[in-house]
Amino acid sequence: MRLEVVGHLGHRAVQVTDVLMTAGVTAGVIVELVYMGNITIGTPPQEFQVIFDTASSDLWVPSIFCTSPACSTHVRFRHLQSSTFWLTNKTFRITYGSGRMKGVVVYDTVRIGNLVSTDQPFGLSVKEYGFEGRAYDGILGLNYPNVSFSGAIPIFDKLQNQGAISEPVFAFYLSKDKREGSVVMFGGVDHRYYKGELNWVPLIQAGDWIVHMHSITIKRKVIACSDGCEALVDTGTTHIEGPGRLVSNIQKLIGARLRGSKHYVYCSVVNTLPSIIFTINGVNYPVPARALILKDSRGHCYTTFKDSKLSPSTETWILGDVFLRQYFSVYDQGNDRIGLAQAV
Repeated sequence: MRLEVVGHLGHRAVQVTDVLMTAGVTAGVIVELVYMGNITIGTPPQEFQVIFDTASSDLWVPSIFCTSPACSTHVRFRHLQSSTFWLTNKTFRITYGSGRMKGVVVYDTVRIGNLVSTDQPFGLSVKEYGFEGRAYDGILGLNYPNVSFSGAIPIFDKLQNQGAISEPVFAFYLSKDKREGSVVMFGGVDHRYYKGELNWVPLIQAGDWIVHMHSITIKRKVIACSDGCEALVDTGTTHIEGPGRLVSNIQKLIGARLRGSKHYVYCSVVNTLPSIIFTINGVNYPVPARALILKDSRGHCYTTFKDSKLSPSTETWILGDVFLRQYFSVYDQGNDRIGLAQAV
């Protein structure tokens, strides 16, 4: 999905051409979307397509030393062609829900639109697993510095430190189909992308985009998070993920049946299914069934609820893009809070 990058430098907004389109809407049901944006690295600049991910903190792209099958189909950074590149001997590993990588920490100039971070530490992958067939080259983490696996200062914090952005805030508008543009904003919020007021939700603790969720309900019946739970607001995940037992219960409630790795429903019943309501900080956030069900390549309808690979001590849910397409989201690092409002 096309993702436009907007940097607010004081009162001057900078718009950048963007990226991806793998999306569509068929009979009211969305085909799986991925949201990516362009960045450049090096001098002269080399262009990469990355996922902007609020659940991780590290920026990385493939290196020319990576021989994994995933790297051969993606753009690899040619470090010898950059006059501003320098190498370290520090290595690191990251495991994501979708794959894992091993890399080395390096430094160079990174540009997100007209926002420039000089001497930015980031990772070059030397091994990748699970990223085969993905449209994006790498990942740009927007979480807090304390969850960085490489130990490098994240690019958002570096931009703040360099005075490149006016406020320690970024925001996402994720559109519902490929005819509209999606936007990530740095340093400010564009009010044209949401209706009404922003509802501010404090983070459970500074250092992760996780908030307290009161309940998950269908038709006023609590189906999960009955004693309150944690919710990670995650732009890098398509699905809504939670504990296996509770996810299985939701699949049964909506009549979904497991075939292969996905739970399917008849496309003809999608518009008759009730909304699922996520209650956060006293505010209800309904997500209609048609938003929670996607189509596969054969045109069959499957649900976006998935078993989480996390095994925390408390009940934790991941609210991914299917939730964030409905709700414009603001990430306020200065006040350790998230703002949510109905997306236009």
